[in-house]
Parts: sequence; C-alpha cells; structure tokens
Amino acid sequence: MNLKIDSIHFKADSKLLKYIEKKSMKIDKYFDKVIDLDVKLKLESNGQVRDKIVEFILKVPGEKLFTSSVEKTFEAATDTGLDSLKRQLKKFKDKQRGR
Repeated sequence: MNLKIDSIHFKADSKLLKYIEKKSMKIDKYFDKVIDLDVKLKLESNGQVRDKIVEFILKVPGEKLFTSSVEKTFEAATDTGLDSLKRQLKKFKDKQRGR
C-alpha cells in the first residue's frame, strides 16, 4: 500500500505524521488489495473549536472510498476517519463476495 500524507497550508510536525502513518498502515488487515491511501490534513478557518479536518481517500481495485472527519485534534480526527474507512472497507469486501 502506498501512503501519501499532505498538509494543506501548514507544516505538519513529524510526530503527527508518524502517528497517522502508524494508524493508517493497519488498514491492510481489513483488505489486502489496497492500492493507495491519500491523507489530507486541513485547518478549518471559521473559528470554531472543532477545527482540524482529516480526509482519507482509499483506492482499491475498481473503487475509491472517501471519508472526512472534523475534530478538536488531528489525532482524534484520524481515529474517527479510520474507523469510518474500516466500516466502508468491510461493506466493500462483503459486496465483492456477493453477500
């Protein structure tokens, strides 16, 4: 699986990047044919308390799965987004098996 992490309009520190990489690599346990995972980190600029956005685009054969999560911290948004992505991946896998 190829992992690409982009931080939009800011510089993410290495600790955050390592955290996201460590958590994202576990997605292979749910589906072994994952091609790419693109992660985009954004800061919401409307002044709310919940202002960290993490978007995941997961490419699997014949499909792209997308999820976006907004939380107070990038770590929490990463966890929430990956949970959503895991559920989508399980549904995708079940559809392929014909369930």
